[in-house]
Amino acid sequence: MSGYTHGSPFDEGMLPVGSLHRMYYAQYGRENGLPDGGPGGGTKPSMTKFFDPCIYRVVLFDQRGTGNSTPSCELRENTTDDLLNDIETLRTHLKIDVWYMAFGGSWGSSLALLYAQDHPDRVKCLVLRGIYTFRESEVSLDAGRLFFPDALERFINWLPEERRSNDPRHEYIKLMMSKDKKVALAAAIEWNRYDLTISTLILRPNAFARLKDPKWNMEHALIFAHYWMNKFWREDGHILKPENMAKIKHLPCTIVQGRYDVVCPPVTAWELHRKWPRSKFYMTDSGHSASEPETQRRLVEVCDSFARL
Repeated sequence: MSGYTHGSPFDEGMLPVGSLHRMYYAQYGRENGLPDGGPGGGTKPSMTKFFDPCIYRVVLFDQRGTGNSTPSCELRENTTDDLLNDIETLRTHLKIDVWYMAFGGSWGSSLALLYAQDHPDRVKCLVLRGIYTFRESEVSLDAGRLFFPDALERFINWLPEERRSNDPRHEYIKLMMSKDKKVALAAAIEWNRYDLTISTLILRPNAFARLKDPKWNMEHALIFAHYWMNKFWREDGHILKPENMAKIKHLPCTIVQGRYDVVCPPVTAWELHRKWPRSKFYMTDSGHSASEPETQRRLVEVCDSFARL
């Protein structure tokens, strides 16, 4: 299935969160429908395509520092706990008693899992794609070395020879934090080029179109780098710890994972499934992106099946 088409949002706004940030949100679909929260990061209307607009009330939000949220690229008051608190603030603001579904992929899957573990009484089900639990083993460049050695070599060699290392991301972050905006943007673009290259099984002709957008480039690279540098403000393996998985063992969840996902290798999705009695697991012949045909079709089918419940 190619997914559903939604019209303009029936509601959107800027919600003050903390002392510095204003979070953008938009609601689509049916005003009194099943409330679905997600994803975070910088959203776009096409992310509503998984949900039947006659059934779902789809709530999209841009996490702090990204998308339409302001200020752009602000790292202060921008932690994992802040984002989780923002979801609760948004739920209260929209007068939603319980999210019917928490939906997310990649870092969005992390937020959905963390939120459900913190508020297991505020979520009825989860649909997750491209599972990411930010363990040290997941954030390494090992998968890139195995499957995209040419892209990784370009990523490393873009740096001056004296700055190259086994993990060049530290040097990229220094450049992205430069007061010289041209230097910072150039590093962000190259960071994102590598990320976009490994994100799909087959590169599309317009795969690098977003590299022409300075705002998106800085947000996408810098915000992730900020979280990565701070180890996501959680202990390694936090999400998969038995005591945390026990909090959500009663919730139904469907996991859709690309077998050839290099950004979030499928071993993590499989481990999550094995630890979650009420989870269903689908492996697709896809990479990381939610827009790859088999993954998109499966996600639409899963959301339709939850809607019938």
